[in-house]
Amino acid sequence: MYDVVPSVAVTDAWSSMFVQDGIFWQFLAYCAGTGGSALIIGSAAGVAVMGLERIDFVWYLKKISLLAILGYFAGAGVYLLMFA
Repeated sequence: MYDVVPSVAVTDAWSSMFVQDGIFWQFLAYCAGTGGSALIIGSAAGVAVMGLERIDFVWYLKKISLLAILGYFAGAGVYLLMFA
C-alpha cells in the first residue's frame, strides 16, 4: 500500500514555489512558446509557413535556428534578470 502523507508533505513544500500566476508559470509559458521557434516544426504556425512559403526544413535549420536559439536564451536571460 502507498503512504500518501510523505507525498503531501513534499507537495505542500513545493506549492509555495509554484503559486498561481507566479513567475515559474510565466517563465514556463515563455519557454514553451518561444522554444518552439527554434525548429520550424515546433509550432503550428511554423508548419503552416513551411507549406505556404515553400521553406525547406534543412534551410531553416541552417539559416534561422541558431538565431532563434540565441534570441530564446537572450530573452530567458533578460526575464531571469528582471524577475529572479
